[in-house]
Amino acid sequence: MKSNLSIHNTLTRKKEAFVPLKAPFVGLYVCGPTVYGDPHLGHARPAITFDLLFRYLRATGYKVRYVRNVTDVGHLENDADEGEDKISKKARLEQLEPMEVAQYYTDRYHDAMRQLNVLPPSIEPRASGHIIEQIAMVRTILDRGYAYVSNGSVYFDVEAYNRKFRYGKLSGRVLEDMMANTRDLDGQGDKRNPFDFALWKKAAPEHIMRWPSPWSDGFPGWHMECSAMSTRYLGEQFDIHGGGMDLMFPHHECEIAQSTAACGHDSARYWMHNNMITINGQKMGKSLGNFITLEQLTTGAHPLLEQAYSPMTIRFFILQAQYRSTLDFSNEALQAAEKGYERLMKAVSTLKKIKPSEASSVDISDVEARCTAAMDDDLNSPMVISELFDCVRTINQIYDGKQTISAADLAELRRVVDLFVFDILGLRDDLAGDNSQMLSSVVDMILNIRMEAKNAKDWATSDKIRDGLAAIGIKVKDRKDGFDWEAE
Repeated sequence: MKSNLSIHNTLTRKKEAFVPLKAPFVGLYVCGPTVYGDPHLGHARPAITFDLLFRYLRATGYKVRYVRNVTDVGHLENDADEGEDKISKKARLEQLEPMEVAQYYTDRYHDAMRQLNVLPPSIEPRASGHIIEQIAMVRTILDRGYAYVSNGSVYFDVEAYNRKFRYGKLSGRVLEDMMANTRDLDGQGDKRNPFDFALWKKAAPEHIMRWPSPWSDGFPGWHMECSAMSTRYLGEQFDIHGGGMDLMFPHHECEIAQSTAACGHDSARYWMHNNMITINGQKMGKSLGNFITLEQLTTGAHPLLEQAYSPMTIRFFILQAQYRSTLDFSNEALQAAEKGYERLMKAVSTLKKIKPSEASSVDISDVEARCTAAMDDDLNSPMVISELFDCVRTINQIYDGKQTISAADLAELRRVVDLFVFDILGLRDDLAGDNSQMLSSVVDMILNIRMEAKNAKDWATSDKIRDGLAAIGIKVKDRKDGFDWEAE
């Protein structure tokens, strides 16, 4: 499968042809969860976005090393390097060891990803397991004059960095404007400037998570983990760094500054950011308290939900929007996604039943090319879905006898549909579960009895079976060579 992938590079603010450093190898780093609470719908979007990228790169022949971290230390309550570590705070409130909290919510995150059919990354490093690498990078940045020690903490000197490099090149912020519009805040007396950020924080006496370092017993800054771990597993320069748009500043901007200060250049060549899921136009997030957990979505146990939604409906809902566009939550949108997903899965099932003809009256020669072109256009998943629904119409026309398809074309159509529906979009046919199979077998058995009644001209029994099935929501359609049915 050949592709000419172009992706929107946040760093250059334009769409660029993707050319890996060392083809066919691709290094991909994505910011993973901070594990202090249940994963919510907002977490599903970056997971599915970069799962789509991972799947597509592999399908087009690349050998991908996908690194997605787990933040289990160092993420403070606010971006001003103050407050309490979120995991430590949860541990203190629940009287647990911090690593109990981190392990519990890491397991919950993994369970949710499995339900959403998100592939595991190649490597999933934890911040707490890479303290040595983080300390080493802090040392390097200090040695090169881009950081300073203050009362046992180490801060990145943004002003010193900006004399040689450009702080703000990812987010578009201008340091001079930041200097004019910031003021010293209470508790930031250790910093030379309010916009300096922590590379290492001295732990307060009550702080549970702490490690020895040359500067103090403390813990790494939130941004430091990603610079250290991406370098550790992908090298000083790699292909793609991904994450949510909300991480662009300060997290990713600080990552670029750290990596450049330590290595002399930025780490990633392409920066990709998915947009937010919103509720009534406001970003969904734990800090805002307007989030819906994935468990609540699949059980329907939330005041904003009218019903429960399957994991594949959620995945389809997210894929219906291009990853760089906002996606607004509503029951109506999820219900539409549910219908769309079910229609697509029914067509996939119908495709298996189709019998070939001698010749084709349909042209399926460019289906793969059209779907590939959509994916190449910055992972345009809604256009892929649109192309697949064109296939759905073709499949239904063939099955209804309005069109024909040859054996070779049928095999090709099945291959392409399976490739894009299952391998690339990562959907799973949840409608073909054990209960559905049992229902299908029972209904088929009943309809075979009805066919025997019809052949014996026992119209009363035939009509009774048809009407009885209709009463429980099963619509029967008689065909020349048998019957078809669907559950309404």
